[in-house]
Amino acid sequence: MALSRSHRREDVNFWPGFVDALSTMLIGIVFLLSVFVLGQFFLSQEISGKDTVLDRLNRQLSELTDLLALERAAGKEAKDSLALLQSTLTTEQAERSRIQGMLDSVNGKAPAQLAESQKALEAEKQLSARAQATVELVNQQILAMRRQLAALEEAIGAAEAKDKESQTRIAELGSRLNIALAQRVQELARYRSDFFGRLRQVLGTRPDIRVVGDRFVFQSEVFFDAGQAVLKPEGRAELDKLGTIIADLGSEMPPDIPWILRVDGHTDNRPIRSAQFPSNWHLSTARAVAVVEYLITKGIPADRIAATGFGEFQPLDVANNDEAWRRNRRIEFKITER
Repeated sequence: MALSRSHRREDVNFWPGFVDALSTMLIGIVFLLSVFVLGQFFLSQEISGKDTVLDRLNRQLSELTDLLALERAAGKEAKDSLALLQSTLTTEQAERSRIQGMLDSVNGKAPAQLAESQKALEAEKQLSARAQATVELVNQQILAMRRQLAALEEAIGAAEAKDKESQTRIAELGSRLNIALAQRVQELARYRSDFFGRLRQVLGTRPDIRVVGDRFVFQSEVFFDAGQAVLKPEGRAELDKLGTIIADLGSEMPPDIPWILRVDGHTDNRPIRSAQFPSNWHLSTARAVAVVEYLITKGIPADRIAATGFGEFQPLDVANNDEAWRRNRRIEFKITER
């Protein structure tokens, strides 16, 4: 469709410019809010991953604490055993003294009684030696437990230090992520503004092409006949202009900005049931795909463009009349992030 401009002199009207400025400001605010929400979502994912690591460290710390408590309990039991053995040793020593006294008292008695007493004394000596060996073993066990307790306390200190370091790293990562997201938002907003400005210059002011929010909206009749998804020649001419602008803008964007051109197909709410298009879903999607495929032939990278069909479920006008149906039949172009 050929573009034309009127060169008639008219009175200056500032109201359209004011509306455009206000619309642009609202578009920027809505976009910034959307990107901020998206950034917070990715940040929450990153923080969730760090929280998982922190939970694992806390569980390990809890296990070490439980083990320390068990070792302390075992140490207490060993101390109790040592006290019992010492008490037994004291009792045995007293019994040994008693037997020694009996042995002294039986001097001069019958040789049989003397031999029996000597056997009893030897038995008591052996019992005392076993008690001493047991006490030594318990002392060694207590020393080993003390070394284990020292190692556990050192491990707990290291875990606490690592936990603090992880918290610091999480805070640093969150700050860096916010800065990076803000930079990407500013860059994409600048290129989107450039894209809108170039389209306005090329397409001019036409009733079948308008800006709605952060999207350029073309009426379906610009590209397609009623109930069809085959591009008309005049529709291809409009897409040639659009494709040139997008290709130039894409070559200017840094490769690390994950931009994508989304092409959305919409229909009115009147049902369609044909062999080719069983529903409005099929018609809107087929139209979006047709536009995408044509733009790819004009140099738009296939990984930088996407087709989406919304059927009749995202109307601009909810009325049921010819004007509302015409407004709702549309193709929308939006530069967004993957």
